[in-house]
Amino acid sequence: MESAKSNNNKLPSNLPQLQNLIKRDPASYREEFERQHSVYQALCIIFEQNPTVYNNDLHQVVTFLSQVAQCYQDKLSGFPQELSVLLKRHSTVLHPEMRMSFVKALMLLRNKNLLSPTDLHILFFQLLQCQDKNLRKFLKQHIVTDIKNINARSKNAKLNKELQNFMHEMLSSRHAVAAKTSLDVMIELYHKKVWNDAKTVNTIVTACFSKVTKIMVTTLKFFIGRDEEEGGEESDSNSDSDDEEEKKSVKATMMAMRVNKKTKKKQKKIDKAKAAVKKSQKDKKTKENFDFSALHLIHDPQSLAERLYRRLEKMNERFEVKLMTMNFISRLIGIHQLYLPNFYPLVNRFLFPHQREVTKVMVFAAQAAHPLVPPDDLSPVLRTLADNFVTERYSSEVMAMGLNAIRELCARNPYCMSGDLLQDLTQYKTHKDKGVMMAARSLIALFRDKNPELLFKKDRGAPTELGVEKRQENFGENRAIDYIPGAEILAFKTDGDEGLGTSDDESDDNWVDMDDDDSDDDDESKPDAKKQDKDEDGEDDNKGDEEEKEKVFSAKEALKEVMKLTAEERAQKAADIACSRFLTDEDFARIAATQAAKRVEKFTKSSKKKKRGRKRKAPDDAEGSSSGELVSLKNIEMIYKKRKHDKDARMESVAMGREGREKYGMKKGRMNPNASTTNREKIKGKSFMMLKHKVAGKQKQSFRTKQMKLRNSLLKQKKFR
Repeated sequence: MESAKSNNNKLPSNLPQLQNLIKRDPASYREEFERQHSVYQALCIIFEQNPTVYNNDLHQVVTFLSQVAQCYQDKLSGFPQELSVLLKRHSTVLHPEMRMSFVKALMLLRNKNLLSPTDLHILFFQLLQCQDKNLRKFLKQHIVTDIKNINARSKNAKLNKELQNFMHEMLSSRHAVAAKTSLDVMIELYHKKVWNDAKTVNTIVTACFSKVTKIMVTTLKFFIGRDEEEGGEESDSNSDSDDEEEKKSVKATMMAMRVNKKTKKKQKKIDKAKAAVKKSQKDKKTKENFDFSALHLIHDPQSLAERLYRRLEKMNERFEVKLMTMNFISRLIGIHQLYLPNFYPLVNRFLFPHQREVTKVMVFAAQAAHPLVPPDDLSPVLRTLADNFVTERYSSEVMAMGLNAIRELCARNPYCMSGDLLQDLTQYKTHKDKGVMMAARSLIALFRDKNPELLFKKDRGAPTELGVEKRQENFGENRAIDYIPGAEILAFKTDGDEGLGTSDDESDDNWVDMDDDDSDDDDESKPDAKKQDKDEDGEDDNKGDEEEKEKVFSAKEALKEVMKLTAEERAQKAADIACSRFLTDEDFARIAATQAAKRVEKFTKSSKKKKRGRKRKAPDDAEGSSSGELVSLKNIEMIYKKRKHDKDARMESVAMGREGREKYGMKKGRMNPNASTTNREKIKGKSFMMLKHKVAGKQKQSFRTKQMKLRNSLLKQKKFR
């Protein structure tokens, strides 16, 4: 045992122990360090003669020196450069394990801030040429982590600029692996919100025109992104399941505490579980920070869309790559409201029911529409959709998708629709198929809001208060208003308005002006008293108006008062409110409620009528086709059929329909529920084997027997007449 301990204490052969002692007291072990440093220099000379062989001694010494480099910086100032030279000189012929050990040593030195990040990243991008997949993955991960750590506390603008310029050079390099790695690094840093500025986005944009298909597809995927709605649904479902699991765990610990022996340890466990649940609930209540998407940060989207379109025309890639390019161009056109007239005939060529991925092409056509596109450019696309899809020779699913695509396109540019075509399409509102019928009705609901004049008079519906306030705009017309629609509701004070939006007059009532001299007050009080007596008569005349202003309404009464006003009076009151006070969140909530009420309130010219009609609320699907930036594929493929066919889903919907409803059955019933049942009711509860002989007897009767029974029954009836 004593010999074993003495061997372990031999510092030259036990480098981990020496490393530990040096970190504690560098000055005391300087001699041992210098001895190991001389060993490293000798091993480097030997290694230079045959760099393809793995040298375990050199590996251990390099690891040791990189661990203690911060203790002897005067001696190891050139150590990082020596390793970098070895890697540059023999990068392709080095043994994989030896190369990895050198790389890890340099990463350790970089973490100790003994090596600049720019020099290290330049070296690592040169090492990407090595045929070592694990090394490339390792290097990419370290580059991302290193840049993230640099910007952890505060962003280093100067260093970020150098690194971004270097990444831009690597992205345009001829080496495909280096270009792909630099692109992946920038995309990952953008998603991690480290480099989410316009410079990074516009650097990534240049990769759209790369000759390497893999790099181009990665760039297109970055700008297109995954389906946001699916991500939102998944996150919502995951959060709901997490909430349920957290509540169950807290309940379980509470029950265990109630039943089992109470100890301090268990009480701490319960407190910790409650604190975790509170923290998670608090995190969910915090408002999310919404950043601009990458598409909004592009500097020159018009020239980018034109260049991409020219490349799309000459592209010989797979059809999926063409679809991604069309998707990117359509999003650029829709978000930035560009004008690219040649794009619509290109999309028009793919609008056929037998075309592969035709629903995605419909989405691209709708995304590329916006109010500034001339109707002459979009009318051929609309006519193609109507002629090729909304016809009786195709299935009802194809017709429904065609009508949905027309609705989405017209939601963004209603000026391309003609009255004759719209009236023809609305005739499908009585189609036998539910999907076609609902698609046609959603088109009617859209044009009731956009331009009711194009519809048949019977399809326009009753005019609403909101529809009367709106004025139909023509193509290129932009109507500016100097008030907030719906703000007139704030002119009527309700029960919950106390303390909200106080005016200057109300705030002045709380102040009392005091003069310095009391004698002046006594002298001036007499003429003031005379003035007050004269003003009392004038105040009596204005009492009626003040009472009306100070009257407090309920929410329904205030809404009724608003509905009695004409459109001009509402605009005047809304303009006065917008100019005279600051609006709070509660005020905007009231304005939104007023606008929603106007949407369903029927318009009547006479304001004295007490009975005012009210329209039914529009279905969610009719209102869901908003003119947002992106078009969801679900809006095109929205076919009203039973999507859930399994029994559990059907039973779940049946149970939901029975909630809050009386039980089915004969309402008559018997007077006394405890009374005995009849023979007919008893038969229903018996098993089939008990009634088998009766059923069998009836089935075995011959035709002659049945004929005689019928004859006897008829004679019996005739006798009693």
